[in-house]
Amino acid sequence: MHDDVDEIVDAWRRERPDLDPEPMHVMSRISRLARRLDLDRSSAFARHGMDGWEFDVLSTLRRAGPPYELSPGDLVRATLVTSGTMTNRIDRLTARGWVERAPSPRDRRGVIVRLTDDGRTAVDAALADLLERERDILADLGPGDQADLVAQLRRLLAPFEG
Repeated sequence: MHDDVDEIVDAWRRERPDLDPEPMHVMSRISRLARRLDLDRSSAFARHGMDGWEFDVLSTLRRAGPPYELSPGDLVRATLVTSGTMTNRIDRLTARGWVERAPSPRDRRGVIVRLTDDGRTAVDAALADLLERERDILADLGPGDQADLVAQLRRLLAPFEG
């Protein structure tokens, strides 16, 4: 099987014989796959009237378990955005009725962000659709191949998430 990345690597070998483009066999495929998966995920979320960032925040709250609430700081750490960005996102999700702000029971000056019933319904539906799509994408890989791929990807990702 020959793909577009093979063409790219061959072209670089021809144009820059002084360099070894071998890492591109892995990294370009990961990059291209990530882009295609991002587009596919966006499509899955769009079917539920949400953007990827909305799913990220809602799913972070959903995974927290009952009562589905976290501080804005916890959401910032979990979603890897700035506090200003998170404030904007919380405002937008509040306007959609998917989250609400409440006083923090632990800090008089603080607030918590709580998933509403509508938010939980929305994120649960989007998750079910997403998992179905991802299952279809992985259908050609058996359980052992998937486990091997998970292990290898975990090894590549570990230095970035340490």
